[in-house]
Amino acid sequence: MDHKAELERLYELMLDGGFEPQALEQGLLEDLDWVARCESNRAGVRLLLSAVLAKHLEPNLNATQPYTEIEGIGSFSGRTLDERVVGPFLASKKLPTNSTTAFLTPALRNISAPLGRDIELVGSPKGLYSRAVRVLNDVQDGLADSGSVLVAILHALEQMRIDNENRLNALLSKVDKSPDAIGLPSEAIVNLLRQHLACKNSSRLPVLIVAAVYEAISEGFPERVRTLNAHNAADLQTGALGDVEVWIETETNLVTVYEMKAKAVSDEDINIAVKKIIASKSRVDNYLFVTTEPIDSQVAERASELYADLGGTEIAILDCIEFARHFLHLFHRYRGTFLDSYQKLVLGEPDSAVSTNLKQAFLALRLAAE
Repeated sequence: MDHKAELERLYELMLDGGFEPQALEQGLLEDLDWVARCESNRAGVRLLLSAVLAKHLEPNLNATQPYTEIEGIGSFSGRTLDERVVGPFLASKKLPTNSTTAFLTPALRNISAPLGRDIELVGSPKGLYSRAVRVLNDVQDGLADSGSVLVAILHALEQMRIDNENRLNALLSKVDKSPDAIGLPSEAIVNLLRQHLACKNSSRLPVLIVAAVYEAISEGFPERVRTLNAHNAADLQTGALGDVEVWIETETNLVTVYEMKAKAVSDEDINIAVKKIIASKSRVDNYLFVTTEPIDSQVAERASELYADLGGTEIAILDCIEFARHFLHLFHRYRGTFLDSYQKLVLGEPDSAVSTNLKQAFLALRLAAE
């Protein structure tokens, strides 16, 4: 059966007013809503959608056994359904989700027994998995209709999407867009970036900072940023050398490759970069690591010594904040353009890469600074 088509049908049914809360017991409805709206951990809702959808279309399956490792009748691969159907569907509807399958989270990996009512899954926040397991067992025991459960989950996600969008729009409307505004000084923008990077789950932000630099000066310089790859896409999958690739618009060779690190750059990182440079079909002038952690002087020195061996390709390690600071002072007249470009990139990222909370945090920080 077509799982994606059924999700689409249920979603349209929900939009057309097909959500009937009275069809489900109040306690179950509260569990569903709590799991669906849990912003700190999206694994629970993806587990529910995958397992209940499987049971919904194939009643002989066991909703509490979404693992092929479980012996017995009714077991199935919840991970496959999550990766191939649920995740892409949520992303296509811009419903709040994360970028990876629920079944690789610590609490849900390596399960070899049914998710029965007595199982204790350890995870954060407290109560997430116990609620999700309770729902799965209610569906499996016939205490809750699988179709109604799916529609209720989709309704909660849609409401969450609308609420998030409204909050973002409210903040956006308050950000000063007056042409007479003097704008923030460079150091205030640097401080804003530092505060934003200090927020939780901010690993995508250094990529957007570098991309915003090149967007800000795009009218006066020939350098261009190639389309950014997805946050969770590996370089080996995309064929990219790094997170941001800069090229001259009249040429085919790469000028600069940036690789972002939310950790200290190591010798092994340098070794991998060297292999990618040597294997590349395109000439590379600079391969730059941008890190949010302290730079090891010995690793940086070793990287600088590779210039001749690589035939003129220079490898260097830059501090993310200092990189932004230097640009903002060097191109002071572009500082407002940079800030607007960064905001556009942040808000344009899918929630799986930059969460709604992180988007709201930037707007709130900018509003406070201005």
